Amino acid sequence: MQNTRLNNLFDAIATRLGQWFFNPWRRLSLLIISFLFGFFLANVASTTAGQRAELDILVAAFLVVLTEITSRIFYHRSFLSKRSLLVDSLNLLKVGFIYGLFLEAFKLGS
Repeated sequence: MQNTRLNNLFDAIATRLGQWFFNPWRRLSLLIISFLFGFFLANVASTTAGQRAELDILVAAFLVVLTEITSRIFYHRSFLSKRSLLVDSLNLLKVGFIYGLFLEAFKLGS
């Protein structure tokens, strides 16, 4: 790429955000927010899919495929050596999502 002012600005913003998330407490807080957002998404997905009662099987299949793709990304060998913040937050989003779906299933079972 050319060395333009806009490119330099984006590079500076990216490095400052990377340094800002390098702090362990900020990283942990972002991971906790990602887990809770996954839990929220599970509640929203189960509520809307159950309310409409249309295409339940397709929605469930899509969600299973999405969680399997996320697991494939997280547990791939090349990512185990270098675990980035994006991959960790995506995995915790998946874990929160699965946890939320389990709690919804327990609520429906009781």
